[in-house]
Amino acid sequence: MTLTACSGSDTSSPTNSNGPEKTTLKVGVLPIPDSAPIQIAIDKGFFKQEGLSVQLSIEEGSAKALPKVVSGSLDVSLANYVSTFSLQQSGLGKFKIIADSFQAAPDTFVIMVGKDSPIKTPAGLAGKKIAVNTLNNVGTLAVTQTLKVSGVTVNPSQFAPMPLPDMAAALKNGTVDAAWMSEPFISINQKQGAQKLVDTMAGPTADFPVAGWGVSEDFAAKNPKTVAAFQRALAKAQQLASTDRKVVEAALPKYSKIDAATAAVITLGKYPTTLNEARLQRVADLMTELGYLKGHFDVKPLIATSAAAG
Repeated sequence: MTLTACSGSDTSSPTNSNGPEKTTLKVGVLPIPDSAPIQIAIDKGFFKQEGLSVQLSIEEGSAKALPKVVSGSLDVSLANYVSTFSLQQSGLGKFKIIADSFQAAPDTFVIMVGKDSPIKTPAGLAGKKIAVNTLNNVGTLAVTQTLKVSGVTVNPSQFAPMPLPDMAAALKNGTVDAAWMSEPFISINQKQGAQKLVDTMAGPTADFPVAGWGVSEDFAAKNPKTVAAFQRALAKAQQLASTDRKVVEAALPKYSKIDAATAAVITLGKYPTTLNEARLQRVADLMTELGYLKGHFDVKPLIATSAAAG
């Protein structure tokens, strides 16, 4: 599914030599709160001010979107850091992170159990089936670390991958014993009686970096002015998202199935206004600790120079 959201009518290269090399960008977004700043930048005309026109492509997840960045069918995509670092180390792609997007906050990523579940503590999940949206990704990483703190070692066979919308039914029929959920599914399922067991973004994973905006290394090298223009536009939107919840609420229904009523009550994460190497290194270090990466992984080569202040 592709949504066209034009931020400028001219798709040809500008005659101004200082303008972007590429003026029309196809940007992969996920229909979740993480992507809100892109919609805000479109709505506020920030991309148009930079000479850019943005076409949104709704993607299922970063693991599927990032190969499209490699192939060139997407110019930019929301990229969760676990997927990005895994693909980079495996040699399946060379990426540049050009902006941060979303960071966990309390109760934005939690393990839920059914209304009448006998499981009352994280320790009760030993040997139990846990639904996650994707294997070897943010969810499995967060669950594994959270249960490790509670003295529980997770076997990968415990994880049952399924789309987030399917998790409520799986809890009710007993296909799984628990489910790792993000918003808006946390709020939706709480209304239906599901209970929060534990916040997976607390303690060692508090304020955990979740996703940023990625391009291929080749795209960044060939289009430095385009990248800089994108960064400047997004920085303005990111600043608004970080300070004005109403702006985020207004953006969500435009690219996701989150309606206005739900947008008004869900718990939102944080929208960082800087791209911080130390913050992203936390992700890589935890991935190494839990066996998602082999040896030390340095995130610095993946971070593009920020032109947001330019």
